[in-house]
Amino acid sequence: MENYTCEISLIICTYNREKFLPEALQSITHQTLANNKFQIIIVDNNSTDNTAAISKKFIADHPNLNAKYCFEEKKGLSFARNRGISEASAPIISYIDDDVILPPEYLETVTNFFTKYPTAVGMGGKVIPKYEDGKEPAWMNKYLNGFVAKVDYGNNIKKFDEQMRYPAGCNMTYKKDVLVKAGGFNNELKFRSDDKYIFLKIKLLSDEIYYLPDAWLYHYIDRDRLQMQNFKKLFLKTGNEEKKRITSEQGTAGAIKKLIEFIFKFGASLLLFFIFLLKGQYSKGKYVVISQWCTLKGFLQKEVFVR
Repeated sequence: MENYTCEISLIICTYNREKFLPEALQSITHQTLANNKFQIIIVDNNSTDNTAAISKKFIADHPNLNAKYCFEEKKGLSFARNRGISEASAPIISYIDDDVILPPEYLETVTNFFTKYPTAVGMGGKVIPKYEDGKEPAWMNKYLNGFVAKVDYGNNIKKFDEQMRYPAGCNMTYKKDVLVKAGGFNNELKFRSDDKYIFLKIKLLSDEIYYLPDAWLYHYIDRDRLQMQNFKKLFLKTGNEEKKRITSEQGTAGAIKKLIEFIFKFGASLLLFFIFLLKGQYSKGKYVVISQWCTLKGFLQKEVFVR
């Protein structure tokens, strides 16, 4: 559909997720926001599975939706997200993952927010993990929320601050002109650290980045993600990406400071382990220690395989 005027561009960056993508796309079809007010952009980040076929069939089956498929050859989430910026025709860009499920009012809630808060430059919503087994693992605790991208800072709208981290990549929205002014995502970061990178970049331009609890969604967590091998890999990547981000922004001095921070956090995780142990929650303490050890180890490594 050409010359389509819309209020918000919904971008789904995807890579070899044929298992989850159909349900994520299907959830978009139930939005209460009028079809002519939003655009759907599927950015295929060089997938080798059936992502292209699934995406094209979805578009063909829903001619009433303003949707398009893009193939981004350069691998890395930041490349895909930047491609989304260039393809977006709306003034507001909302990023979701390929394994989320949107409630019907999601897009309407986001667009209404920017109407009510016209000076806001960005927002992040609540993220509710949806486990394949139907229940949270016994070892999960608040110190590991980042592992499943769980976000819950209560039920009131508030600005993101140091205590609240930053919007999770599976549920983050920014104004397009601000993304462009900030220089877009860092293509050297191919994993989670680009969420933090873009937040800090935009915050230099404006601190009006809000937590919007009503813009909630489900984030699907499959069994494989919870396996110890994947658990370790995620935190290795996190540490490695933080080194790249800090080094590129602050140089060697910044990297040394961050290293000291990670060493301190590892020490704190040992203390938490003993506290959990006294409560009879050995597995919770064990996973906290492993998460911090792998983050530190990843920070010290030269390169960690991303995909």
